[in-house]
Amino acid sequence: MSASSTTAIAGSETNYLNCERGIWSWLTTVDHKRIALMYLYTLTLFFFVGGIAALAVRTELAFPGGQIMSADTYNRWFTAHGVIMIFLFIVPGIPAVMGNFLLPLMIGAYDVAFPKLNLLSLYVYWLGAAMALVSLGIHPVDTGWTFYGPYSIKTGSAVVWMTGAAFVLGFSSILTGLNFIVTIHKLRCPGMTWWRLPVFVWALYATSAIQVLATPVVGMTLMLLIFERAFGVGVFNPALGGDPVLFEHFFWFYSHPVVYIMVLPAFGVIGEIIPVFSRKPLFGYRAVVVSSMGIALVGFVVWAHHMLVSGISDFSAQFFSIVTFLVAIPTAVKVFNWVSTMYKGSITFSTPMLYAMAFVFLFMIAGTTGIYLATLAVDVFYHDTYFVVAHFHYTIQGGAVIGLIAALHYWFPKMFGKMYNDLIARAAWFLIILGFNLTFLPQFVLGMQGMPRRYYDYLPQFADLHLASTIGAYINAFGYSLALLNLFWAMAVSKKKAPSNPYDALGLEWRTQSPPIKDNFETIPTVDDTPYAYGTPVASH
Repeated sequence: MSASSTTAIAGSETNYLNCERGIWSWLTTVDHKRIALMYLYTLTLFFFVGGIAALAVRTELAFPGGQIMSADTYNRWFTAHGVIMIFLFIVPGIPAVMGNFLLPLMIGAYDVAFPKLNLLSLYVYWLGAAMALVSLGIHPVDTGWTFYGPYSIKTGSAVVWMTGAAFVLGFSSILTGLNFIVTIHKLRCPGMTWWRLPVFVWALYATSAIQVLATPVVGMTLMLLIFERAFGVGVFNPALGGDPVLFEHFFWFYSHPVVYIMVLPAFGVIGEIIPVFSRKPLFGYRAVVVSSMGIALVGFVVWAHHMLVSGISDFSAQFFSIVTFLVAIPTAVKVFNWVSTMYKGSITFSTPMLYAMAFVFLFMIAGTTGIYLATLAVDVFYHDTYFVVAHFHYTIQGGAVIGLIAALHYWFPKMFGKMYNDLIARAAWFLIILGFNLTFLPQFVLGMQGMPRRYYDYLPQFADLHLASTIGAYINAFGYSLALLNLFWAMAVSKKKAPSNPYDALGLEWRTQSPPIKDNFETIPTVDDTPYAYGTPVASH
């Protein structure tokens, strides 16, 4: 692989961070790297806000009986947690931050295909976020993040503002997905064939397809909900001749694929990290790529497993149960290939690798417990219990969030040209994994014992497990805070500079200086026939 490569230490040359100065240069930039950082700063803010809401909920549930809030306030706090975390943090998460920053670098391009559209997607995201904050300030929504009718039509909370915010945020996702698809098709450097693309780029491609195809459905659904509240149109309200189950079909047709919008990019991140720190090519590269596209495809035909107890026909329930089981196949392919890559590898237990290995472990729990919920007879008992809460968080936090944290630690030297304190990063990793499992493993047991989710109060028999879960939540929050503060300190204060390629990786993003120059490369690189493991970074010995 030939590319303009330098071993210069960061800070000794002009880069995308210092080539222009002033807030206006950031607000008007079309540089994909700067746009990625603005996404990162905004998402980090909402991560902490959503986390505070989660801690408020867990504090209330630490003991039976009312603790710090009323039942109505509790409903608003857990709704705020769900809406902020899903729509404002996790869905844009890896694509908006790591995808924006890395995609052009990984395929040897100067920028994305539509730089101005990229900036527009950021402003659309900010507009949607502002609308969500307004709704929290007017009359916080108490419907849960799913906005189920007919309650969402009748409640006096600011549902129109919040659903309008989600509607606007959807346009940001669509613009980002469209931009990525065109970029991958049209801007690959010479020699970067489809079967040489990094697995992270393939994951972004599959994710972008879902964003473009599925997001309009939830946009249409939320707009119909707004019309029903504003004009009394009978779409989902049975009192007006509407059908609330229709809302569930529309909502989950988007919201199950959105799980893969959250998780597929994390799969790509793990596929980049494990080979580098195992000093081996990714085992079964083509199988991993095909499995990503397979997950994206199957993800569109499994939505009604969320509705197995909603009164759908027996045939529909059986069909959606079967196809849900099929999702396990491409997911298992990925896990098998990651573990096979590590097998007999020269593994370095660096911080990114620790997060990658934790991801594999946690997502195995998520996938295994998902089998229970796809089983018709078992789902009748587990539906709407804490078993679902635990499964969901092992999928989303154990998958998407851990994947994002792994990506930030792995590519941090490239993004900022600095090295973080590895000892603190490892300590934060330990606290995150300890706190996460202490929070949600007890919730599986709570669900098996029949504890319903979303309840403000509970019977004394559930008290010990709820207390353990709350203690775990605080440990988890402290771990995330420590990890992000460590990265912020390294970025803003630390003088420990990073070399261009601290991991001896072979991806194109490591063939330019750290931080990269404004245009990424002095000249467009060319990928030749040197050992590149079909796009997967392979560290040299």
